[in-house]
Amino acid sequence: MAGRIDRVAIVGGGFSGSMLAARLAETGIASTLINRTPDFGLGVAYSTPFDGHLLNVRSSRMSALATQPDHFVRWLEANAPEVSDPDGFAPRLIFGRYVQARLAGIEAGHPGLIRRVVGEVAGIEADGVTLSDGLKVAADAVVLTTGNPAPRTASGGSRRVISDPWAPGALEVIGSDDEVLIVGTGLTMVDMLLSLEGRGWRGRAKALSRRGLLPRAHGERPDPAEPPTPALLDGALSSRMAEARAVSRRSGWREMMEGLRPITADLWGRADTATRGRIVRHLRPWWDVHRHRLAPRIGAHIDRLLADDRLTVVSGRVKAITADADGVRLDWRPRQGPARQPLTACWLIDCTGPGHAPEGDPVTGSLLTGGRARLDPLRLGLELDDSGRVLDADGRADPRLFVLGPPARAAFWETIAVPDIRKRIEDVVSALTAPVKT
Repeated sequence: MAGRIDRVAIVGGGFSGSMLAARLAETGIASTLINRTPDFGLGVAYSTPFDGHLLNVRSSRMSALATQPDHFVRWLEANAPEVSDPDGFAPRLIFGRYVQARLAGIEAGHPGLIRRVVGEVAGIEADGVTLSDGLKVAADAVVLTTGNPAPRTASGGSRRVISDPWAPGALEVIGSDDEVLIVGTGLTMVDMLLSLEGRGWRGRAKALSRRGLLPRAHGERPDPAEPPTPALLDGALSSRMAEARAVSRRSGWREMMEGLRPITADLWGRADTATRGRIVRHLRPWWDVHRHRLAPRIGAHIDRLLADDRLTVVSGRVKAITADADGVRLDWRPRQGPARQPLTACWLIDCTGPGHAPEGDPVTGSLLTGGRARLDPLRLGLELDDSGRVLDADGRADPRLFVLGPPARAAFWETIAVPDIRKRIEDVVSALTAPVKT
């Protein structure tokens, strides 16, 4: 017997959730879009008010629609012509306006098919979701598009430690000449330095991460994709890494990465658990800094901070963080060599990124406890089938429960960038519009 899905509850109203709601409306399916704040369509990445935060992907690849690759560029030409270069990197706040404009346009063209609800989801049932205020949202299917989880905290209890740098006004306590410590040297660190400088900060920063790696930058112009060689696609991970280095020396590392980009999810899907574990433990830090790159202008700016000795990067592990009324002290153990003196500054900014602890999340935690979901073997997240359906404790796919966006990383690895998410949106829409066996 087949059942039809007419109503979908979407938990999370950032890019993934909002653009899924828009695509469902275009197919005639109604959805309730549930978000913690009224800023539907933005999420953390596109809610920044600072125009110095640029996209990390060229505008020509940022269309919200898989079937219309130039959709964003055409919108820029009409609404923000000053940044409409297809090969450029538009401000993230402008991309946020684009997402909101598409959502509003679909709502106007398909009245009644998208309902917005501001609230916190407390539980997921077979017939919908329940919010923390007791409101019940009836639905035939639920899609979790909750974005990245809350950041880990380096230390709590002190105003000198800024544990959530994205919180409104979090950086306002930092004076123009104050020295800062930063734990984490990835994209969040870059964003925070840009935000501080946008506010007139002229101080110095010392940044610590386990390997001291910084994100690489895109080239000034698009890099051609180097087709992957057979040795890059199969065999032991060590031999494939050796081949990757050889291809990079021969053709360029950006070109090599561009060749792998369209097939990364497929390669991850074919890898066994042991190989995935080695990737997570040993390869991921280098993969991340080469794959998720900075706009050239931003990369050059970070290089200037390093050259001017305003940014110092060290590699090691945090041992302890202590703070008092005058500042903060970070005791650390270097990755190599003898012990070093503690790092001190006026403030510490936690840029270690998402916590990725599904058991502790009130929504996914209850699914795990109730047997409606299970973690993947590496405990990266919920285990899913190829369409994004959640697998229960016995490995059976739930035809009415899906995960989309960053929380689906355990199944697809590449689930953060817009080009990857929009493809996954189409997969979920196809699954939701197909007859459901009951």
